[in-house]
Amino acid sequence: MIEIRKGQAPPPQERAPFSVRFRASFTDPAFRGEDSAISRLEDIAWAAYTEGRKSPVTQKAGPGYADPDYELSAEWVATKHSIDQAQVRWADPATQSRVLLICGSARNDGTCPGEMSKSFRLLNLARQELKQVGIEVDVLDLSLLTSEYALHIHPCKGCASTAMPLCHWPCSCYPNHALNQTNDWMADIYPRWVAAHAVIIVSPVYWYQSPSPLKLMIDRLVCADGGNADPTSTSGKKAVQAKALELGGWDYPQHLAGRAYGLVIHGDVAGLDDSRRALTDWLDWIGFIDAGAQARLGRYIGYYEPYATSHDALDQDQAMQEETRNVARAVAHTVAELRVGRLQAVQPALVRPRPK
Repeated sequence: MIEIRKGQAPPPQERAPFSVRFRASFTDPAFRGEDSAISRLEDIAWAAYTEGRKSPVTQKAGPGYADPDYELSAEWVATKHSIDQAQVRWADPATQSRVLLICGSARNDGTCPGEMSKSFRLLNLARQELKQVGIEVDVLDLSLLTSEYALHIHPCKGCASTAMPLCHWPCSCYPNHALNQTNDWMADIYPRWVAAHAVIIVSPVYWYQSPSPLKLMIDRLVCADGGNADPTSTSGKKAVQAKALELGGWDYPQHLAGRAYGLVIHGDVAGLDDSRRALTDWLDWIGFIDAGAQARLGRYIGYYEPYATSHDALDQDQAMQEETRNVARAVAHTVAELRVGRLQAVQPALVRPRPK
């Protein structure tokens, strides 16, 4: 007998606190001339919330799904289509090699800090090296979460901890229109990971950990490691069905396995080794292949020096700049070996006794 544990979630919001939160987006006095229109929009949003209209636009799943008549979110279908196209491109030996360069810093000069991040500068060194050897570069600057209008990476809701098949590939938790959880950037980010033959993460250390934009993305990539590509098999988010599927035997598919990776992690006082190790362990876990010791870089910049002069410290650290270029060179070499099958030939084909 499968048991679903309940009792944590509070009751739905009442109308008064809902109204306060809804109207918080219209605090600017410039909106006062439209108060009556805002009230009408609030009525519509309240109805969507109370009725739970998570996915107001749907379409039948169609052939290839366990339940072809199930109404899937049209937005999820579009993201899945993008991922499938990216996978075809990744597998095509005729395509140009592609590296996804990720800036993990939350800082850029378009928002409160007023200055670019050192991570972005280091990323540009890697980009130059990759382009010189003919690799297509896709830059994913996660600091845009702090400087672009209504751009979000919503937090993972932990579906995998209820049952792995409840965690859909790609994530189907968002957008949730009933809760105003929209503009989720992951719909664009998933296919960019899929299309890449390698990923290089360039990131600072924030309080002994990865910056929150980077961690948000990592958590939302849980569906890439064991996730269910058929939401109809769980009738959407039916926990009982998902538990039954997992207990019946789940193969935990690694949707991103076989790509290469490199890391450039920098700090100023402490936490660097733990952060680098955590990212290495995560990428190893999801089936990525490291590009060697020189592709896993961790360095302090301006150790115990003022933050105000940290860019100057990076200017002076020519060795670290060259080490960053070496990360890109190592990844480029590994990608070349991967794409002709030489690296796979020396990888042991072992079955994991604990496939989770």
